[in-house]
Amino acid sequence: MMNARILTRFSIWFAVILIASSAFADVQLQVTPDHEDWVYDIAEPVTFKISLTSDGQPVKSAKISYQIGPEQMPLFQEGSLDIENGSSELNSYGLDRPGFLRCTVYAELDGKRYRGLATAAYQPDRIQPASPMPDDFDSYWKGELEKLEKVPLEPVLTPLPEYSNDKVDAYHVSYVADEGGWRGSSRFYGMLAVPKGDGPFPALLQVPGAGVRAYRPQTYWAERGVIHLTVGIHGIPVNLPDELYNSLGNGALKNYFFANLDDRDQYYYHRVFLGCARAVDFIFQLDKFDGKTLGIHGGSQGGALSITTAALEPRIRFVASTYPAMCDHYGYLEGRAGGWPHLFKSRDSFNFKEDKFKTALYYDVVNFARRLTVPVLMGFGYNDETCPPTSMYAAYNSIPSDKELQIVQRMGHGMTDEHARYADQWLVKHLKGE
Repeated sequence: MMNARILTRFSIWFAVILIASSAFADVQLQVTPDHEDWVYDIAEPVTFKISLTSDGQPVKSAKISYQIGPEQMPLFQEGSLDIENGSSELNSYGLDRPGFLRCTVYAELDGKRYRGLATAAYQPDRIQPASPMPDDFDSYWKGELEKLEKVPLEPVLTPLPEYSNDKVDAYHVSYVADEGGWRGSSRFYGMLAVPKGDGPFPALLQVPGAGVRAYRPQTYWAERGVIHLTVGIHGIPVNLPDELYNSLGNGALKNYFFANLDDRDQYYYHRVFLGCARAVDFIFQLDKFDGKTLGIHGGSQGGALSITTAALEPRIRFVASTYPAMCDHYGYLEGRAGGWPHLFKSRDSFNFKEDKFKTALYYDVVNFARRLTVPVLMGFGYNDETCPPTSMYAAYNSIPSDKELQIVQRMGHGMTDEHARYADQWLVKHLKGE
């Protein structure tokens, strides 16, 4: 009797484990172009290979829906097909000009929907910007920076003992970011990590991705003998409760990237670009800074700001920009993808106006990329759905200085461990002056 009860309980337990295992099966839906490097010649057909597995085993049969077309543009093809023994193929004609062709597939198993994608590149090294350079681009930004030379920096450093240790001193900092109007100047806030010891030390400036959030000091860099400053762009302290940032992100600062786009002097990023440039002044007034070795890095919006800041500030000596936003806004005006925040994607949008077209050119990363004179590392993936690779190539191909591009084809809007390690090593090499 006892053995029977034990056997029954074991059977029930084993059945529960089987059900749980089924509920959390590792389903993988992948799409892969038939060229190993995912790169094609103009008009060359592409075959997208589809693989569907569950816990590493091919799914015997399933219904797949698919969409094929240039990124962010109307589709070339869509439909459905049956998958057998875990695989199938989709054939598509190619693009008639440099750009990217994306295949997105969907499958439903056990009531759950899965998604996979791959993006074929068509002669990406030939992609050129659609956004023109305004005749007064250089003089405009030179004049805006000259105005700031008369504005006191007024730096404030507040020690953060909770982040400091025997190797690092950490601070919450702020400084005057812009000239200000009738309401007065506003401030940038950030987190600073400084190595202990006499120095002098090289420095890194990190500019932020999109959104509203708190930041922490990057003690990782300071423990390696590098001064590190991370700045926020919204004019509020960066050490407040998350609830406040969530409220601002869903309220007053929601879609801040569209604010005042009809006026180049009042557009939201006017203050942001100048405030990031002023971060260089802040670093140069630090006693422990070596006075020369300064790099900048950031991803997405931060990838954009790393390029714009380096173009505005000649004291920055090297740039690591990952999946940069704000590249080639005019792409949409030529019937191809433009960069985040996709200002002109819809012709029905309130942004689709002549005055906003004009303003956007003064804030387009491709026009700053054209002015870079220092080494640049850029990295992104072909599967990035936030910052289209067409737009990022438009910026990269415009850089006249020494440059390096690291592509991880399957990477979306983010960094793989491999890419993060490479970028870290690249920065260390330049911080050492190698």
